[in-house]
Amino acid sequence: MMPTATADLGDDDRKTRMDLFSHSASKRRIGQPLAERMRPQSLEEFVGQQHLLGAGKLLSGILGGRELPSLILWGPPGTGKTTLARILATRVGAYFVPLSAVMTGVRNVREKVAEAARRRDERAQRTVLFLDEIHRFSRAQQDSLLPHVEAGTVILVGATTENPSFQVNAALLSRARVLRLEPLSRDELAALARRALSDSERGLAGCNVEVPGDVLDHLIARSGGDARRLLSCLEVAVAIAPSGSSPPSDEQPVQVTMDIAREALQQNTLLYDKAGDEHYGVVSAFIKSMRGSDPDAAVYWMTRMLEAGEDPLFVLRRMVIFAAEDIGNADPQALVIATSALAAFRFVGMPEGSLPMTQAVVYLSSAPKSNTALMTYAAARRAVRTHGALPVPLKLRNATTALNQQMGYGRDYKYPHDFDGRYVPETYLPDELAGTQFCEPTDSGYEAVIKKRLTEWRKERDK
Repeated sequence: MMPTATADLGDDDRKTRMDLFSHSASKRRIGQPLAERMRPQSLEEFVGQQHLLGAGKLLSGILGGRELPSLILWGPPGTGKTTLARILATRVGAYFVPLSAVMTGVRNVREKVAEAARRRDERAQRTVLFLDEIHRFSRAQQDSLLPHVEAGTVILVGATTENPSFQVNAALLSRARVLRLEPLSRDELAALARRALSDSERGLAGCNVEVPGDVLDHLIARSGGDARRLLSCLEVAVAIAPSGSSPPSDEQPVQVTMDIAREALQQNTLLYDKAGDEHYGVVSAFIKSMRGSDPDAAVYWMTRMLEAGEDPLFVLRRMVIFAAEDIGNADPQALVIATSALAAFRFVGMPEGSLPMTQAVVYLSSAPKSNTALMTYAAARRAVRTHGALPVPLKLRNATTALNQQMGYGRDYKYPHDFDGRYVPETYLPDELAGTQFCEPTDSGYEAVIKKRLTEWRKERDK
């Protein structure tokens, strides 16, 4: 284990060291949020992420060897990214330097790296450079970290709520292990809440307030796996209870009612970043639910998007695309329904516009499915890219001038309306592609009728 001496290198170093886990000096600082007061100070206090910290799992193996590689901690808010980084640094005896990508520039990073180099050379102590919201660093800023990570001057631990595959440079990703942190389960959140309610030094045990089980369950359900959100709402609920801010007394504790809990939750927002990974996850679930013919799930995911503030026109565009891509002529009415929902929304707006949207989602989910339109276009596109711009057969060209007529434009063209059944066997593709079939209808819905008709016509043509 590397030394953890506190010899001074400067005011910033001394302040950072004093602040690292300073709850013991002042358990309840004035104005310090409950979530910060209850921040775990050791792995034993840490709740959740057993897929990383459990026996035989990745982090338990790393900590057993006392060597910490550079890491990217990826997960939604309130899952313990910052806390885990602090604890890991302490466990391996490294100095912890926290930075926020929002507030930090390249110059500041260079200063911290220079301090880390001195700390390594003078005290033989490693430095964990924790970069919160690393996805907000530009490509150039991320590149500036590379040589210092490679040289081992710092152990980089980045935290991000966005998919690092899209937001972090490939070069930096290749030098770090990406660990996915999951939202906390209800049982894990309940354990955190009970700890906060029973802790008299850092928690809420001295507030003369009780939180009934059903109220606590409601707060947990609305927290979305986010420990910080749960503790923040719990703190607000206790604070606005009639005696939540009063000193303890011998009187019967005041209970936090469901109404108080709802008041505390009123500004609670759904986890949904319209430009981030959660956005793409919800959209994907929405489309896959419609494709899987599950109207209940499809309406749920649509509602998640709308309630989180997604532009309804974005959702409607996805529905129009879906109607053509995943239903097509299996139910030709699907595209009509989707575009009608779009028109209806533009006419009435929100909140009433959610009703034609819901009607359309139920219809699209319940309709027979076919991706023939997608597959047909893809096949035709391959042919165009393979063969290039093949010449249009002369018989299909319009003879608009005397010269065109002399050259044979339109000659031998058979006008289908002149024949029985308004059909005549003919070839319309370029000669090199004659007989190629791009469109292969399925037996789903109305497409079965189209398939039967095309099969008969193709037989006549092939004769």
